[in-house]
Amino acid sequence: MTDHHIGMIVPSSNLTMETELPRMLAARERVLPDDRFVFHAARARMQHVTPEQLKAMNEQAARAATELADARPDVVATACLVAIMAQGPGFHCTAEDDITAALRAEGSSAPVVSSAGALLSGIAALGAKRVAIVTPYMEPLTQAVVAYLEDAGVEVVDSLSLQVPDNLAVARLDPQDLREHHKKVDVSGADALVLSACVQMPSLPVLEAVQDEVGLPVLSAATATTFRILSEVGLETRVPDAGALLDGTHADPGALTRVA
Repeated sequence: MTDHHIGMIVPSSNLTMETELPRMLAARERVLPDDRFVFHAARARMQHVTPEQLKAMNEQAARAATELADARPDVVATACLVAIMAQGPGFHCTAEDDITAALRAEGSSAPVVSSAGALLSGIAALGAKRVAIVTPYMEPLTQAVVAYLEDAGVEVVDSLSLQVPDNLAVARLDPQDLREHHKKVDVSGADALVLSACVQMPSLPVLEAVQDEVGLPVLSAATATTFRILSEVGLETRVPDAGALLDGTHADPGALTRVA
């Protein structure tokens, strides 16, 4: 049995990343018991999902990574999708490089995953070219996410903004409501549905049910981040009841070209 140490950089007000990701990997342990997962989190201050607070939180990432390096994690995930996407197309590469540099300066060789980059990897792994998305954000931030995805070559055929600016309020949204919210999104031209384009908005309890209903692959920022974490530590990307991306049949296209 092997313990895998997972480092997470999360917003100070995030309640969901440290809930859904451990739940997914605990479910994986029940069917693949040779691998266990241990979690270590560092926090970066952010209370309201505004451009100013998102930018300020990004500036704390190196400090948080330095603290995580002391725990010698096997992989580090930075988990605030919109904080990265709001900085403009391609910024996940800059964010991942900055965190990697902070880790290396402390002697840590852990690979770095961002939820923003992970969502792109997850969409690519599914072979999807067109997606519909649901976000908790105010409309301008949703449009920033749409622009980010489209710059990366992913067409967003429709989007729904739930217009919740307070990050704690986002975490307290009832995931069961997504079973109705998704019906407001036109998925007729989509290859996949991103049920939660935010690691703070819970969706895991209904993800499989919505997938069965829409007849398309359904993923979230959290399932995509889990997919990348498992890929980076060289494990089978299989988690029960977590949607098509985590059924164990998809490979991370980034991992296939990444140089060790």
